[in-house]
Amino acid sequence: MDLSLSTRAEGDRTVVEVGGEIDVYTAPKLREQLVDLVADGKYHLVVDMERVDFLDSTGLGVLVGGLKRVRAHDGSLRLVCTQERILKIFRITGLTKVFPIHESVEDAVAATD
Repeated sequence: MDLSLSTRAEGDRTVVEVGGEIDVYTAPKLREQLVDLVADGKYHLVVDMERVDFLDSTGLGVLVGGLKRVRAHDGSLRLVCTQERILKIFRITGLTKVFPIHESVEDAVAATD
């Protein structure tokens, strides 16, 4: 399975739509996308994970790294995810306390957390 990525602007937020598997093989592609966005001055990101089929520890590391990058610029990284199997990974690892997780892109864009 491959990883699909696309980005779009929603107000002052940049939405990154992710699909497929985020694992040891594909995570570098996501990392590069997040690094490039921050380098371009995009510090408020919403990562839409609704089409993600699989997420491993490498993928979690990339998301944490992205969060650190945007926070270094007083930015934010919000996740959109309603899939129980993916949410369970965030709960087990305690990352629900680190990432704001929303049910829709609209909620994430409108949020002030």
